[in-house]
Amino acid sequence: MSVLLEVIATTVADARAAAQAGAGRLELVTAMGEGGLTPSVGLIEAVVAAADIPVNVIVRPHSRSFVYDADDYAVMLRDIRAVKAAGANGIVIGMLDTAGAIDREGLARACDAADGLDITFHRAFDEARDLREALDVLLRVDAVKNVLTSGGKPSVLQAPAVIGELVRQASGSHCTVLAGAGLTIDAVAGFVSETHVEAVHFGSGVRVDGNGLAPVDPAKVARVRALLDATSA
Repeated sequence: MSVLLEVIATTVADARAAAQAGAGRLELVTAMGEGGLTPSVGLIEAVVAAADIPVNVIVRPHSRSFVYDADDYAVMLRDIRAVKAAGANGIVIGMLDTAGAIDREGLARACDAADGLDITFHRAFDEARDLREALDVLLRVDAVKNVLTSGGKPSVLQAPAVIGELVRQASGSHCTVLAGAGLTIDAVAGFVSETHVEAVHFGSGVRVDGNGLAPVDPAKVARVRALLDATSA
């Protein structure tokens, strides 16, 4: 089975370049320097129209924290419905309570609003007090199809053992561990072989000069795709 390659897009040009070069899915964000915030409806509609691969859209109202109040949730639920109306494949979302556990009630409300969209729980997961406990919670939520994680470290390359454990924990479930943050082209083949992940996530690693604010470099996306194909072969 080939490893899924998800690439962050911040513009329509990014989305086209990544899709044409072999990405299997897009994560659409704005404000990549802040870790990604909810993009405009206009951008979502344009990217969905331009890309022939699934588009998952981040729903994150601000970058202060992953603990949200009632006003934040009101905004997020409206945004989720707008993402669905725009024709996206899914949402990318994450929420914690003040104790560092998954905010189950908030997640349930997001799932209701998503109404069948795929849900990726994003790197809020890495700030949870206990990653295995957090994954156990998410494995009980049918709508959560992916968990984006760097294994609790700034770079996923610092946590291959943790990623491997999470992959084993999620094995056979409806949920895929999506390894991302800090992945490089040079390291990806060895990382996949060591951890047995079935999906990887690239941002800066497939951009011009490795700069998160630069455009997607289609040659880099194609190189990652070729390495992943060779690994699974």
